[in-house]
Amino acid sequence: MTSPTTIFEAIALQKCLMATYNKMVVKLAPHILYTRHDEMFIDAVTIEREGRPPRELKLGTFKLAGLNEVSVIDETFEAMHGLYDESDGKYKGVTLFAIAPESAAA
Repeated sequence: MTSPTTIFEAIALQKCLMATYNKMVVKLAPHILYTRHDEMFIDAVTIEREGRPPRELKLGTFKLAGLNEVSVIDETFEAMHGLYDESDGKYKGVTLFAIAPESAAA
């Protein structure tokens, strides 16, 4: 199982993660770590899948238990507040750690 500490580090430093998810190598920009049904999830933007950029950038949900070979890499990302909305109701009361809110980044 992926250590939440690795996820905390990536979110706090706004650094990308490399991981294997559904047998594919992905580069993720994690924005938030939260719980749902007693399981941990991250919402992250997929930067690369199998070494190639996706057709469009979008926020995806990844179950921590499904992420393997996770590592923080030395590549930073900008918070994508257009894709990620910290006020989304699904995060209310279950957020463990998240990037700084948009107003704090200005």
